[in-house]
Amino acid sequence: MSSTRKRYVMRLIARIIILIIVFTANFLWPQSFIILEGNNFFRMLSPFHLLWVVWMIDMILQIIPLKNKVALGSQKLFAHHFRPIREKMSSSVLKKHALATAKGAYKVFVIWVLFIAIIAGFYYAEFLDKKWMLTISVAFYVCDLICVLIWCPFRLIMKNKCCTTCRIFNWDHIMMFSPLIFIGGFYGISLVVMAVLAWLVWEISALLYPERFHEITNVALKCSECTDKLCTQYCKKLR
Repeated sequence: MSSTRKRYVMRLIARIIILIIVFTANFLWPQSFIILEGNNFFRMLSPFHLLWVVWMIDMILQIIPLKNKVALGSQKLFAHHFRPIREKMSSSVLKKHALATAKGAYKVFVIWVLFIAIIAGFYYAEFLDKKWMLTISVAFYVCDLICVLIWCPFRLIMKNKCCTTCRIFNWDHIMMFSPLIFIGGFYGISLVVMAVLAWLVWEISALLYPERFHEITNVALKCSECTDKLCTQYCKKLR
């Protein structure tokens, strides 16, 4: 197991523990969710402040260039992770490949919007309240790493071979925090705004520098160059 995969496994365990705590808090400490209301973020101290800080740091790490500690799939938008292939690739081939992967990505986007619309319907029908919307976001926080380490349903739509080449790797936070769009308050709005910023940086980079996102133009994304080995269930063993 690679060091990167080991870190991600530990993160998954930590996220599962966080989900259990947040789920339990719905019943035993419902008052702790008052932080979600208005500007209560600045009026009280709560364990949710720590979770907010962790999430903010995660998103900041997605929009600044790093050379290690972060999976290549998340950092491939930056120039220092781009290693051009020696063979000259025609712009038409790259454009066609980029368009195909973008279509797959936005199929996922449409499906996710419909899914969130259902959750929003339950919220406005008062079957869910703000604390449960946050709990759903934490559940998505867990599912994010399940997709990376165990099995990813979006891969079936986009046909990508692994997380390193995934077109939507840095969509995780905008998907994760989408239930918070509806609850208002500084806590939810600040996370959503930062998630949108991280998403925009990713999408603008994909538009301006498509060659960085595809293994047909970026040697660093090829299986033979992989050191992360995050999603080993999809990879052929290199002999």
